[in-house]
Amino acid sequence: MNIKGGGGVFWRTRDIDILKKWYKKVLNIEMEDWNGTVITPHSETSTIFSFFKENDDYFPINQQVMLNFQVENLEESIMHLEHINVPIVKEREDSEFGKFIWIEDPEGRRIELWEK
Repeated sequence: MNIKGGGGVFWRTRDIDILKKWYKKVLNIEMEDWNGTVITPHSETSTIFSFFKENDDYFPINQQVMLNFQVENLEESIMHLEHINVPIVKEREDSEFGKFIWIEDPEGRRIELWEK
């Protein structure tokens, strides 16, 4: 597996509008209508910064933040994970945004791996 960079940081919030305004004011990060933004430091990678409502079930509700790592080749990453006995907790999902799988760290935090 070759990690190309951070793929995204996602967390829940009680008031998305307040946080969107704060990040615009304090860090000059403009959130779009989908409550996130794409930060692209290099043309090969991009980092998603996005808010989720407290009750959104995209990742476990008791987990406040989910890490996302962008990988070069998801199939190679899956083979690597299988080789070292790391279970995939959510099977591969293909969407218009790319390919995704989910694993958990030793403390049970969901981590998303993403091939763009």
